[in-house]
Amino acid sequence: MDPASGRAGPFRIAALASGRGSNLQALIDAIAAGTLDARIVGVFSDRPGAAALERAAAAGIETATLRPKDFDARVEFDRAMFERVDAVRPDLVVCAGYMRLISAPAVEARPGLLVNIHPSLLPHFKGLHTHRQALEAGAPEHGASVHYVTAELDGGPVIAQARVPVLAGDDEHALAARVLTREHPLLVETVRWIATGRVHLHEHRVHVDGVPLRAPLQLGSNNRFA
Repeated sequence: MDPASGRAGPFRIAALASGRGSNLQALIDAIAAGTLDARIVGVFSDRPGAAALERAAAAGIETATLRPKDFDARVEFDRAMFERVDAVRPDLVVCAGYMRLISAPAVEARPGLLVNIHPSLLPHFKGLHTHRQALEAGAPEHGASVHYVTAELDGGPVIAQARVPVLAGDDEHALAARVLTREHPLLVETVRWIATGRVHLHEHRVHVDGVPLRAPLQLGSNNRFA
């Protein structure tokens, strides 16, 4: 039993993933290295061929897949998906490259349980093709954000960010690669702070050590929050 949280056993993480799963792998690696005291109890996907499922299986993690086309509506798909997620009793659900907008009933039934990592400095450049958006806007810097999930696309309260410069001559590939190197430690550090109880959501605001957060936490060069 964790005396601080009253939780029996390690902090339990479920992950939702649609793609290659590099952020999922960052969590798996941090747990294996002993730098994140947690356990991933399930990986859930909307795409049967997602590489994230292979990464999970290689790490001995349970997986489950549901296909959206087998359901008549988003709400029905989410109900079935989250029945499976709820069954593993997660303390946190991490959307790690999950490419579906989650319906309001599913999110609202689980306040403060879901977080997402998004490759931009929110509220800038929501949605897809964020690196292209940043280049087209002439942004001097770019980065990634971890935020609590709401029914609004990339619109929930932002917990933390990592910033990178946009360099002369950057294309989407170069900028995406630079951001990705900061995404992984950003997600791990944010989950660590949530797991230790330092970060939580209260009345639709992020709180750190019991105090409302005025601006997102910023990841330093040492991969810790400044």
